[in-house]
Amino acid sequence: MTTKSKDVDNYIASFPPETRVLLEQLRAIIRKAAPQAEEVISYKMPAYQQDGMIVYFAGYAKHIGFYPTGTVIAAFKKEIAAYKNSKGAVQFPLDKRLPVGLITKMVKFKVKENREKAESKKKR
Repeated sequence: MTTKSKDVDNYIASFPPETRVLLEQLRAIIRKAAPQAEEVISYKMPAYQQDGMIVYFAGYAKHIGFYPTGTVIAAFKKEIAAYKNSKGAVQFPLDKRLPVGLITKMVKFKVKENREKAESKKKR
């Protein structure tokens, strides 16, 4: 795994082929769910921002770490119960298919949350 990738392509390319496939899939899911989001490297991992950070992800030896922030984790507590998770993260095992529908809903939830926060700041 590369620790100082300049961009998401380099980050993903640093993983073994089987992991790269899942990372590219996750990247595509996020881009489809948040087409206006800017893709960046933040905290040494791929991240997406639109009116604030939406989500980060990272590859590991046995899982993909998905970091949609605490509010999203709390809102989808029941749906993510099948996966190892914490206050700010969900782990998707490398030996299972990614839950496309769940990831899409989580990303869209965060985009909406960010937009609402940005709009409420403008009204002040």
